[in-house]
Amino acid sequence: ITSNTYQNHNTGDGHPEKVDRVSVIIENFKKINNKNIVWKKPSKVKNKILEITHNPDYIKFVQNSFPQKGLSFLDGDTIISPGSKEATMDAVGSIITGIDGIENGEFNNFFACVRPPGHHATKDTSMGFCIFNSISCGAMHLLKKYKYKKILILDFDIHHGNGTADIFYNNESVCYISLHQY
Repeated sequence: ITSNTYQNHNTGDGHPEKVDRVSVIIENFKKINNKNIVWKKPSKVKNKILEITHNPDYIKFVQNSFPQKGLSFLDGDTIISPGSKEATMDAVGSIITGIDGIENGEFNNFFACVRPPGHHATKDTSMGFCIFNSISCGAMHLLKKYKYKKILILDFDIHHGNGTADIFYNNESVCYISLHQY
């Protein structure tokens, strides 16, 4: 599940969170040419999905921070541009589309190929290139809409997904495991 909007999330020349992080993966999936791979676009996400995970003041802050032109910093690492708004919402929407597709029997599994990433974003802070924590939004969607009792989030990355850990630290319904280098 992906959209082309990730290409419009401009973080500036030389920034490590760049278009190639997603475009290379998509190109390689297309080379597989497997008829069992179903390509989908993300659904539009309503604020309700964000509000079950993030602080309302933080959501409002982010939504008012996207610049009309040029680049802007949410924090020392997280750069946004005019195209970042749609890419950010599509990142969350891809997770929700995948979950709903599984729950509705449309497919058995999914891979969301998105940017900006999300696992460093806490309930009320952007961090480490991450704006909204799309995986946490997805887990909360499973808990609220589909009434899941237990969820496992297995995060593998070079860095610890501190935002996801923070969001679910006191939530006994979610087990968060991070495999990371640092």
